[in-house]
Amino acid sequence: MAAAASMLFLSTAETAGANPHILVDVSTGRVLDQQEAFRRWYPASLTKLMTSYVTFRALQSGQIKLDTPVVMSKLAAAQPPAKMYFKPGQKMTLDNALKMMLVKSANDLAMAVGETVGGSQQGFVARMNAEAARLGMRDSHFINPNGLPGKGQYTTARDLAILSVALRREFPQYAGYFSLEGFTNGVKQVPNINMLIGRFDGADGMKTGFICAAGFNQIASATRNGRTLISVVLGTDSLAARADDSANFLEKGFQNQLSTRDTLATLRPDTPLSDDVADVTADICSTKGAQARSETRDPFGRTKVQSPYIHEMDHEPNFVYAGLIGGQDIATAAKGDKDDVTARGDKATKDNKIAISGGGANVPIPMPRPTF
Repeated sequence: MAAAASMLFLSTAETAGANPHILVDVSTGRVLDQQEAFRRWYPASLTKLMTSYVTFRALQSGQIKLDTPVVMSKLAAAQPPAKMYFKPGQKMTLDNALKMMLVKSANDLAMAVGETVGGSQQGFVARMNAEAARLGMRDSHFINPNGLPGKGQYTTARDLAILSVALRREFPQYAGYFSLEGFTNGVKQVPNINMLIGRFDGADGMKTGFICAAGFNQIASATRNGRTLISVVLGTDSLAARADDSANFLEKGFQNQLSTRDTLATLRPDTPLSDDVADVTADICSTKGAQARSETRDPFGRTKVQSPYIHEMDHEPNFVYAGLIGGQDIATAAKGDKDDVTARGDKATKDNKIAISGGGANVPIPMPRPTF
């Protein structure tokens, strides 16, 4: 069954984000706008972009291939939602694992990919932090491949922009992983939760994230006339707010309404830095937070987006195939929808009624190219 669009579009004034954000031009590294870009924040599932980067580096070196089997370990299978609910011992190609990890934000797949590339969670995390240091992500530290909360896991909007720019510059051949509309595993169709894909002109990535302590995070990218911009928005209070803020920042960037003299390399903090990591749990996972999110949904549970730059999808979402290696039972992958909705932080995702978009048709492409 194809997922139908289910957002309510409102013609209202733009929203302005009061939380950490940054907008950058990928080609030049120019910072077009920023606010509190050096404030430490929990990345949540934006961590999976670093997991992707480390994996792409391993592909580049020849350590692994896209058809390398990824085996679900007991540790990976035990990860909390969102997840695919595969059993220990089940296998999929790295190509399919990346699709499931990035579209569904599957924590079990992120762990399995990390173990495959790094040999263990600890080995992979060491690579994550080494790459962060090499890239100049001075205020980032990772403790796992999936972004689940824990002491020592933090980043900043600036650092995430550095990572996102590196992904787009160094690995354009893998950009399609971040713009997939969804995937099917042979049991069900799983749409991407990024509301901009297919609904914002030129949108082509990248990742969303949520935990109580972080709020609703989003890294969004879009390309128009050969120019790619990336927006990082942290700590919004709903699915709708992160989509609205992302769309509004990107549009202003394309309209040349925003600009600074800084690049990512020259940008410096406006105020003295703190080692404390912001925690917005009291605002997000509380009665106050639930009420705020309820006001972003209509009586039918559809997300009400307010940005005038987000429009209806003009086609049914395309779902690429991403399942297990042949001959394995995939029934378990259909379970756990209720837990996954809770993990995403907003009841608007119930029954996958948010249609998302991005990638190409469900046509196999020969290895070792990614099968977008």
